[in-house]
Amino acid sequence: MKEELEKILTNLSDAGCGSEELEKARKLYEAGDAEAMIRHFRKCRCSRMEELHESQRKVDCLDFLIRQTAKMFQQTI
Repeated sequence: MKEELEKILTNLSDAGCGSEELEKARKLYEAGDAEAMIRHFRKCRCSRMEELHESQRKVDCLDFLIRQTAKMFQQTI
């Protein structure tokens, strides 16, 4: 049982979850509340997806700057 919990916590940590999220997962596991654990994991997943989308927006901005700069210098050469 302890080994299973450690695997869950390691997986959450590898997924980028913070100490508060890990502690909540530990408490839910120890309470045996599988439904609440699944809801918690889904919330964690949503947070990671929001981070992913924010990173993608930043990359998109850089892509735009690269294209614009390339166009600008091609026109002046």
